[in-house]
Amino acid sequence: MTRMDFAPHTSPAAISELRARLLATRWPPAGTGIDPDPDWSLGTDPAYLRELTAYWADGFDWEAREAELNRLPRSFVEVGGTGIHVIHSIADREGQAPALLLLHGWPDSFWRYLKVLPLLAPDFDVVIPDMPGFSYSDIPESPLNSQQVAALYAELMTKLGYERFFAAGGDIGSHVARYLALDAPERVIAMHTMGTLPAPVADATTLTPEEQQWLRTSQAWVGTEGAYAAMHRTKPNTAAIGLTDSPAGLAAWIVEKLRTWSEGGLASYSLDDVLTNLSIYWFTGTIGSSMRMYRANAQLPLEDLGRRVEVPTGFSVFPGDISQVPYAWAERVTKLARFTEPAQGGHFAPYEVPELYAQELRDFFGLFL
Repeated sequence: MTRMDFAPHTSPAAISELRARLLATRWPPAGTGIDPDPDWSLGTDPAYLRELTAYWADGFDWEAREAELNRLPRSFVEVGGTGIHVIHSIADREGQAPALLLLHGWPDSFWRYLKVLPLLAPDFDVVIPDMPGFSYSDIPESPLNSQQVAALYAELMTKLGYERFFAAGGDIGSHVARYLALDAPERVIAMHTMGTLPAPVADATTLTPEEQQWLRTSQAWVGTEGAYAAMHRTKPNTAAIGLTDSPAGLAAWIVEKLRTWSEGGLASYSLDDVLTNLSIYWFTGTIGSSMRMYRANAQLPLEDLGRRVEVPTGFSVFPGDISQVPYAWAERVTKLARFTEPAQGGHFAPYEVPELYAQELRDFFGLFL
């Protein structure tokens, strides 16, 4: 198998099983310290989660949503022995359109770019792959790190007919884009990131005050918000058992991140938006394999963090994102070509503010057309 059309259909039995699990959720008893938490200060609010899971069981129409997703140009491509699920949208325009590779992170998939795809499709041939171990792509026997995924994607773009292309990503996708630019610079015309790249490997005394403050803020964030990542890096299988068994547990693990990392919180998403993301994770059973990528990335050589990207790079630092990287740092670690601070948006900007995100990409990549 080299490439084939792909249109998954969830069986009625699988949907019925999900509903039964949701209705049988064992909720913590009241008065045990896991009561309604409207400010989400201790994590996911149980009251919100009860409402969400009730709608997931008796309101959300996954079959209709799946049919809608299957109207996208989906295919399954074998690359290096790994099957990659990919959205491949060909621009409806005269002549060859530039290719744009969009790279997702965690806890999402191709879902991250569903709203931005129709906005970019007129101008680019858009390629949105699911990383191995995420969503509908194959689960590798051993988790792959960002550098290994980048190598697979370079081969994927060759198979799809693109020698050179633009790359843009967020979260882990930014790291994959970085390795594409580092290891295959002749392939990447320009790279766009939302700022999620390794911290500089340098003597702190050589950094600007702005960079030093950013590092201190980042370290403080790890102490208050980074427990999930520590689990993913160190003991992913422990959490994966419960999250694969319980849809309510899966929802709690993911929804808290959607809320915390989005500038507008959950107001940025409809219930159907949230449950589309959750249902993809649930029906593909990939929460555990997606988490294990953190462990693989933690084992990358430290010296790799000091490599400078020499491909033209654009940064969009959205106000609600989890890391507000400074200009000096962006200039230090990349061949900086554009640095902007959009007025709105957070970690999932392609879904939160799709029009603004699409314009950021058009403005940046337009410099090279």
